Amino acid sequence: MIRAALLVALIVVGVFFLTVGTIGLLRFPNVYNRMHATSKPTTLGTAAVFLAAVVEFGPGSEGLTALVGILFLFLTVPTGAHMIARSAERVGVPFVGSVTWPDESALEREGSETDSNPGQDESD
Repeated sequence: MIRAALLVALIVVGVFFLTVGTIGLLRFPNVYNRMHATSKPTTLGTAAVFLAAVVEFGPGSEGLTALVGILFLFLTVPTGAHMIARSAERVGVPFVGSVTWPDESALEREGSETDSNPGQDESD
């Protein structure tokens, strides 16, 4: 009884997050927002479905396969999302609104200014 309730709860949670990710993919305006909408909730939704498989099949080979699937998801989805965002930025896909990428030369200058006088005040 408890096992069946846990199984249903995990599947419902998984379907909810997968649906939210799909709606975000269809409704969001650009690649950056769509990437976020598909990476975060889809990872949670798929992990919940995999956990439901672990509950159903137990710690045997099927359950172990589901746990390896969860591990694979948590290792690859953030990397893929990061690569999509970097590729979109390098190709020149603009952000929506006033959000911009920081200028790398400005970041380097800012880092060198703070490193040149650590702990000293500008007025000295």
